[in-house]
Amino acid sequence: MASGGTPLFIFIVLCISAVKIDDFIKVECKSKNVGHYGQQSLLECVVKTGQFVTDPNIRMVAWKKLTSPEDEGDLVLGFQRGKLDEPKRGYRFAEPSWDEKNMNVSLLITNTAVADDGDYKCMVITDSGDDSMVTNLEVQARYSILTVYSIPEKIVPNTDSTLICESRGGYPQGTIHWFDEEKHDWTGSSEMEVTQSDDGLFQLTGRLHLFRGSTFQRYTCVVLNASGVKEDEIIFEMPAPPRLTPPSGPEPIEICKIVVRLVVTGSLMVGLLCVLLFYRWRAQREYAFLVSLI
Repeated sequence: MASGGTPLFIFIVLCISAVKIDDFIKVECKSKNVGHYGQQSLLECVVKTGQFVTDPNIRMVAWKKLTSPEDEGDLVLGFQRGKLDEPKRGYRFAEPSWDEKNMNVSLLITNTAVADDGDYKCMVITDSGDDSMVTNLEVQARYSILTVYSIPEKIVPNTDSTLICESRGGYPQGTIHWFDEEKHDWTGSSEMEVTQSDDGLFQLTGRLHLFRGSTFQRYTCVVLNASGVKEDEIIFEMPAPPRLTPPSGPEPIEICKIVVRLVVTGSLMVGLLCVLLFYRWRAQREYAFLVSLI
């Protein structure tokens, strides 16, 4: 009897060992997630069960924020022994009515900050096995251009000047580009300064130096995000060149009128003088004729 039971025992052990732990419990997460600054972000994770598991119960869930792949991480949301640990502010399960029967263990971040960017580890223990997986959250914030101005404030034609363009509130780090009215790229001739505020958002300051005799009438400042996509732009109009003031004095039309009047008046005077001379000459001839008769 003992010898007959041994082969059966070995067969059962082999069958059990042939079943992998993945066939019982597996945590599946979306590897990449995108969150927007100041909005809600969702890290999707669900517990999948194998064909040998029926009616599983979750005993523990731990969501940890990792600073490096080898780091144990900081607990942001936890559940164990039927109780939800006090979560960090802004973190909760995606489903408000979540309990140990719910296999959707997705993490919801209610007000996304730059500090939330990075890797997260989701660990799950059930009464049928355990598993864990790492997922990533990429935080993004849109850039906007606040202002563009010049130094000096009033640009004088044919003098050196500098255009300054400021953009704030973006993440990750973006870039500022410059274009003239003919779409030529002047970014290579510009400088960009990058600063990061306490909330982690970036401020970009672009400076384009303009030299006398080489300026266009219009320049466009464009801010691109970390992926090279345009998020905002603004146009700077150069001051129009000063208009040439006409010389002081009468208008050309008035001058022409005066000339015409002088010509007409002169012609009349000459004609009148000619008539007077003619009558005088005629009177002298008549007088001489009468004298000759006497």
